[in-house]
Amino acid sequence: MAPSWWSKEDSHRGTPVVVKMENPNWSMVELEGPTDEDFLMADSPSRARGKNAKQFTWVLLLKAHRAAGCLTSLGSAMLGLASAIRRRVASGRTDTDGDGDGDDSEPRGGGGGGRGHEKSRFYFCIKLFLLLSLVLLGFEVAAYLKGWHFGAPHLQLQYLWEMEFDGVKGAFDWVYSKWVLIRVGYLAPPLQFLANACIVLFMVQSLDRLILCLGCFWIRFKKIKPVPKGGPLDLESSESGYFPMVLVQIPMCNEKEVYQMSIGAVCNLDWPKSRLLVQVLDDSDDPTTQFMIKEEVQKWHKEGANILYRHRVIRDGYKAGNLKSAMNCSYVKDYEFVAIFDADFQPAPDFLKRTVPHFQDNEELGLVQARWSFVNRDENLLTRLQNINLTFHFEVEQQVNSVFINFFGFNGTAGVWRIKALEDSGGWLERTTVEDMDIAVRAHLHGWKFIFLNDVECQCEVPESYEAYRKQQHRWHSGPMQLFRLCLPDIIKSKISIWKKFNLIFLFFLLRKLILPFYSFTLFCIILPMTMFIPEAELPAWVVCYIPATMSFLNILPAPKAFPFIVPYLLFENTMSVTKFNAMISGLFQLGSAYEWVVTKKSGRSSEGDLVSLVEKEPKHQRGVSVPDLAEMKEEIRQQEQKAKKKKHNRIYTKELALAFLLLTASARSLLSAQGIHFYFLLFQGISFLLVGLDLIGEQVE
Repeated sequence: MAPSWWSKEDSHRGTPVVVKMENPNWSMVELEGPTDEDFLMADSPSRARGKNAKQFTWVLLLKAHRAAGCLTSLGSAMLGLASAIRRRVASGRTDTDGDGDGDDSEPRGGGGGGRGHEKSRFYFCIKLFLLLSLVLLGFEVAAYLKGWHFGAPHLQLQYLWEMEFDGVKGAFDWVYSKWVLIRVGYLAPPLQFLANACIVLFMVQSLDRLILCLGCFWIRFKKIKPVPKGGPLDLESSESGYFPMVLVQIPMCNEKEVYQMSIGAVCNLDWPKSRLLVQVLDDSDDPTTQFMIKEEVQKWHKEGANILYRHRVIRDGYKAGNLKSAMNCSYVKDYEFVAIFDADFQPAPDFLKRTVPHFQDNEELGLVQARWSFVNRDENLLTRLQNINLTFHFEVEQQVNSVFINFFGFNGTAGVWRIKALEDSGGWLERTTVEDMDIAVRAHLHGWKFIFLNDVECQCEVPESYEAYRKQQHRWHSGPMQLFRLCLPDIIKSKISIWKKFNLIFLFFLLRKLILPFYSFTLFCIILPMTMFIPEAELPAWVVCYIPATMSFLNILPAPKAFPFIVPYLLFENTMSVTKFNAMISGLFQLGSAYEWVVTKKSGRSSEGDLVSLVEKEPKHQRGVSVPDLAEMKEEIRQQEQKAKKKKHNRIYTKELALAFLLLTASARSLLSAQGIHFYFLLFQGISFLLVGLDLIGEQVE
């Protein structure tokens, strides 16, 4: 029975404490916390102690109930994970099966004929390392069981030379002792040299990252912000306002999920209609998609928008060829600026008002780039990790380079170019798969300056599936290496300053595009596992843990809400180094997949309600004009999406799986040498590769 003080009506009531249980099976309980008067009750100390003890017991019980609920949820999650793995293995679909089974993100154009051979060579090397590591692990375990317990750098080599082995029992000891001597004399020195070289590159890149973060901090501390020389634009005073002729281009290819939102957003830009022309550059080869886009353009044209539809018969040169063809139109000469938006981008109505005024009275300015924001950044773990990377890219890299050197890589969309700068730099070229970086480098060599606006955002999507993200990253990391090979002579011969040449060659290309993926893959995926089997070559703990953790902390600073994902971010970046390293090598040595352009798959999440709103909206009937049947179009899109979902599937990625087993094998070997921090790093990195290899990190298709 409860104490009398608990049920008395006239008893003193303390501060109520409400404890809510996340598990719906538990009820809500209200407790009473002590007040100041309770602590002043000197006449009855036992009474106060009993009351507080009762409350403390209830709190402990509720905590236990909550822990039980968490364990239940964890068990359900593990069962779901096991079920997903079983389905993935049972399906047997791998990344070597080809990409042509209903996937809209297929290669545009040729150049991918050698990709299968390239993949097989790279995968063969990884499998060879894995097989060797398994053999060595068995050998080391057998040696450990026979008493070979000494570890890495304290080997008693003189003792090994003087050992005598008798009979068959000593044969294994003789073989293992010779293996140790071979390791010490022939394998460890070159491995240690390579490790030291990668550590130096790692430290240089970390220093570059630290300097960029300090530059971003200085910009925030001083509140540095680009300001138009002509002052803010005032649309109310049209006579004195700055309204140059602006051309807007929307290149797209088979992107039926997102075409409506980009066309609608551009047609709603707050700019005088007589001084704005929209070009929808459709490279789609699907007749249904072409019809839908054309209908959308006609709809906006009937509502008064100055918009044109263009479709190329000969679709050469990927996106660069599409833009180049559009710029050759005779009416383009009447326009001074061109704004470019990809099919999934939605500029705000005031986008031009906040970007174009920066060109006024600034004849050296060639580009104004806006920042991206992502409508699906919280969709799954993969989108959250991408948001961390891209937030750092825009807020730190782009902003710092814009403020201090007036140069950065054009992001290919959400930017406004001065047409004269494009023409002066040679226009769009189809020689690489990164036409945006190509035109930016050539414009920089011709003396044009760039401005990045961190406070002007343009909404878009990030890939939700690992397959789409991996293809995107392959293009983003192979293209710069193609461009570097082509632009290096022009950079050396250019008339820009020595500092700008150094920045372009060493910082922009070599350090951030070549060295970063090289040391990430080589150091953490190859050298570190090898040092477990050749312990005479060592990697310090600060290289394995402390410096990477610090760099991940700096990367995540611009996105403070993502701090809970700092460990998955660190592991995932090392996992993606496989794709980035492979892409970098293919671009540098002009292998087949370097010239493969893949349209990134879009989900259209930000426009899911757009079509419904258009159907519900009462159409504006005009005399002699037929209104498109939006309900019929909506039904057709729904049927196509259902067909696409049936063809979509998750895959098994062989390179990632092979590396997962390699790292897990190395972690097991590290236990024999009692290398604590190395064991945990290899274990969790191996699990990360395993999850990515089984395609469990992004969009899951049931």
